[in-house]
Amino acid sequence: MQLDDAYANAAYIPGGADYPARWAAQAAAFRMQNRSEIDLVYGETPRQRFDLFHPDRLAKGVVIFVHGGYWLRFDKSCWSHLAAGPLAEGWAVAMPSYDLCPDVDIAQIGDQIAQAIAVIAARVPGPVRLVGHSAGGQLVARMTAPRPGARWQDRLAQVVPISPVADLAPLMQTAMNVDLGITADVVASESPVHLPVPKVPVTLWVGGAERPAFLEQAELLARAWAVPLIVAPERHHFDVIDGLADPDSDLTRAVLA
Repeated sequence: MQLDDAYANAAYIPGGADYPARWAAQAAAFRMQNRSEIDLVYGETPRQRFDLFHPDRLAKGVVIFVHGGYWLRFDKSCWSHLAAGPLAEGWAVAMPSYDLCPDVDIAQIGDQIAQAIAVIAARVPGPVRLVGHSAGGQLVARMTAPRPGARWQDRLAQVVPISPVADLAPLMQTAMNVDLGITADVVASESPVHLPVPKVPVTLWVGGAERPAFLEQAELLARAWAVPLIVAPERHHFDVIDGLADPDSDLTRAVLA
């Protein structure tokens, strides 16, 4: 398809194919060493589960990380180590999985994430901070739009979409759309660039060494919402999230700002 190459990441990252196994190993090791509750239920299907990591003291609130993978792959088990930064600063960290396309559509995934946030917020008092990567960036950005009955939105303190897919329209021109099922109606309803300007603080984050399409997506959303955009030098699509594992990183500071 016309834009397949534009949205390909692994082929343009040295050792790109090795990252998923590395993430999974780091995440598994982290879960063995930290206070956590694994596979907590927030919905009816087997993938509607979340892991919750607790700090050593009373939590200041909760950071919720939503993973990427083009709504087609991965789950919460690959990312546990990214909880380390906020956890060290006294924040609980929750990581939900969600059902994947084509079993569900992108709007249904958004509804699942909203339900996950509601359940997580009921367990952990205090402010709620959302951070999501790639497709997860789209999902957390989508959570800024008003949702009837979503009382947790009153507790949103910060949203950080990392390398988000802000406009779904280009993905209609990729082979992935056989499974994603993006139509013009989906573009209009699920693309963050078409949502109202958020009433909560938002900081956009993207790697300076990312594919041009992702830099353009981040810039487009920054202009549409008039929010800060941080371009992390020399970071590509797979290592742009690494700062979440470091309490002293600029990325962790942005999430906890």
